[in-house]
Amino acid sequence: MQRRAFMGVAAGAATLLASPHVVRAQATITLNGASQFNPDHVFNRTMQRFQDLVVQYYGRPVTFVMHNNSSLGLEKQFFEYMSAGRAVDFAIVSPAHMSTFSRAAPYIDAPFLFRDLAHWNAVIAQDLFKPVADEVERRARVALIGYAGGGIRNIFANKPVRNLAEMRGLRVRVQGAPIWTRTFQAIGMAPQVIAYNEVYNAIQNNVIEAGENEAAGVEQMRFYEVGPNLIMTQHAITIRPLCFSTQTLARLPRELQDAIRRAGREAGDFGRATEAGEDDQKVTALEQAGRLRRVPFADRAAMNAAVQPVMAAYAREIDAEQIHARINGVSA
Repeated sequence: MQRRAFMGVAAGAATLLASPHVVRAQATITLNGASQFNPDHVFNRTMQRFQDLVVQYYGRPVTFVMHNNSSLGLEKQFFEYMSAGRAVDFAIVSPAHMSTFSRAAPYIDAPFLFRDLAHWNAVIAQDLFKPVADEVERRARVALIGYAGGGIRNIFANKPVRNLAEMRGLRVRVQGAPIWTRTFQAIGMAPQVIAYNEVYNAIQNNVIEAGENEAAGVEQMRFYEVGPNLIMTQHAITIRPLCFSTQTLARLPRELQDAIRRAGREAGDFGRATEAGEDDQKVTALEQAGRLRRVPFADRAAMNAAVQPVMAAYAREIDAEQIHARINGVSA
């Protein structure tokens, strides 16, 4: 009798454990994030805010593991991992690394796309990047769940450059997207595509003379040590999507999927406000510490005029003319 009762309990337990709903409820959900930087960087703080909001909105435990300091590679690898549905579930990635899946993706982070921070914020508020985000999600299986960024990019160099004449022929590192090479060539520079983690040594060894970055990157990567002249070109305001693998997303409970998308939007808002607010503070702190010096650039308007025909031609080439027109038409 006791044996029969035990067998009944065991069979019931086996049936219970076989239920996918019970397994899902009991299983520990672990999500992996990745960053090129340490926890102090604004991207890492943005992803920490994302994690906190996910737990808050989901209302149940979720385990997050962050792989910092390029321990899983660089942003290009993070995006490839997310697209393949392995190793990395979420990361902040430059749009330049999405060009394999969307020719228009690098355009949203191109030089001289935004007039100023007010224009940049208005474009994001109107969700004008949605066609690009939809294409990336469909083809790469990576969702752009929020938009961080907000850093104003300038050129850091091993020599002062004050105008277009002095800039001519400057060997500068640019991102891999073609629009960066084309626009910098239009200005008269000699752009070179070099991996981000090789920029410091490339300047140190005089392979290149300059790079371009926002203040957070200059500070974190210590670029001021090899390029102490910060040339105030203000040629771009960054857009850095917070990305999430849709293959991972599809395996998660619906409530957690909703929490992730909501948290992504709000974490992006936090990242933009934080980086935009800290940008000038970081430059000032580095300047006061004697680590870099701002070099006024006299020909920004002429630089912008030289770039705009290239931007318009590129928009036509990648079928982004409507986005280009709508962005230019935004008043702020």
